[in-house]
Amino acid sequence: MKTRIIRLTVLAAFALVVMLTPSLVFAQEGELQVVDEVIAQVNDDIITLSSLRNETKQRIDALKQNGMTEQQAIDEVTKHRDELIATLINEKLLLQKGKQLEMSDKVEAEVNRRMLDVAKEQGIPTMEKLYEAMRQSGVSPEEMRGTLRAEIMKQAVMEQEVDSKLFFGFTVTELHAYFESHKDKFRKPEVVKISEIFLGLAGRDEAQVKAKAEQLVAQLRAGADFAKLAAANSEREEQGKRLALTTGGSVGLFEVPNLRADIAAAIKNVKAGAVSDPVKTNDGYQIFRVDERIAGSDAPVFNENKVREAMTIERSPKAHEDYLQNLRNEAYIKLSPNYSAGVLPLLKIKEEVTAEATDVGSGSRPAGKEHKGKGKFLKIFPKPF
Repeated sequence: MKTRIIRLTVLAAFALVVMLTPSLVFAQEGELQVVDEVIAQVNDDIITLSSLRNETKQRIDALKQNGMTEQQAIDEVTKHRDELIATLINEKLLLQKGKQLEMSDKVEAEVNRRMLDVAKEQGIPTMEKLYEAMRQSGVSPEEMRGTLRAEIMKQAVMEQEVDSKLFFGFTVTELHAYFESHKDKFRKPEVVKISEIFLGLAGRDEAQVKAKAEQLVAQLRAGADFAKLAAANSEREEQGKRLALTTGGSVGLFEVPNLRADIAAAIKNVKAGAVSDPVKTNDGYQIFRVDERIAGSDAPVFNENKVREAMTIERSPKAHEDYLQNLRNEAYIKLSPNYSAGVLPLLKIKEEVTAEATDVGSGSRPAGKEHKGKGKFLKIFPKPF
C-alpha cells in the first residue's frame, strides 16, 4: 500500500510539472522528448493540446470543403481557439454526465445500429467488410465509432435531461396560450406519399450509377411500372434484404416541410404519379415517384404534441445553455495559465468558483472561501485544503 501511495504521489507531481511548465522532459542521456501538454482538467478527465489540434484540423478541413482557402480556414479557426476549448470542456462534461447516468450500454448499442445502417445502405453484408472498406478509403473505423459514440452520448444527455423535461413539462394552459399566439405554425401542411428507387455508389463508378438512374427515369416516364422497376433495381436494404421486393419502393407519407431539403426541391413540381430527376446523395442516387399529394389547409389546427414540439424547439437552446452552465458550476475545472484568461470568461463560472480554480496550484485561496468539493481529482493539480 505504501509503495502504491508513493507511486501515485510521484505520478501526480510529474503531471503537475507537465501542466505548469513547457512540454519537454528529459528522456535519457540528455535527450529531450516532447510530451502532450494538458490544457484543462475537467473533473476526472483532461483536455490535451493534441486533442485541441485534432479538433482544429477537423474544423479547418470542414471550412476548406465549404470553399475557404487553407490559410483562410486556419485564420478563422485560430481566431476562435478559446471558444473551441470552451466547447471541448462542455462536451467533456456531457460525456461524464452520460456515464454517470449509465447511458454507455445504450449508446454503444445505438453506435452499432447506426454502423449497421451504413453497411446496409452501402450494400455491404457484414461489419467486418464495412470496416475494411473504410480503411481502404483512409477512414479509421475506431475513430469513426469514437466520434459517433461521443455525439450520440451528448445528444442522449440533452434529450433526457433537458428536452424531454421541457416537452412534458408544459401545462395545458401554456399549450393553448402558445397556440393562440402562434397560429401560423399550426396550419395543416401539404402531405405527399412517395416511393423510391435507390442505387448505391459503394465500390462503383459514379458516372455509371448516374447513367443507370437516368435510364430508369426515362423508362418510368415512358410508362414502365414503378413497383416492378423498384423491385428489380432498388438497393435499399433492411436486415440484409432488399426492401423494394416487398414494398415496391413505397416509403410512406411525409409532411412537405419535414422532407429533406434536396428531396423537397426535387419533387416540388412533380405531379402525383410522376417521377423526379435522379437526386445525388453521399451514398448513391435516388429516384422518387410522388404517389399522392394531399393538400394542406390555411386553418390552424391544435395538436397537443405538435404544440409541445414547437415550444420545445423554441426554448431548448436557452435550456441547453442553462443546463451546461449548471454542469460547469458544479464541476472542478482547472485551466492552464496559458489559456485561462481567454477561456474562463466564456465558461461564465461564478466568481467564487473561478477564483477557487485559479488559486488551485498556487496553494492559496481567497480568505473565507471554502472548497465546495466539486467533482473528483486526478491529482494533476494539488487538491485544495
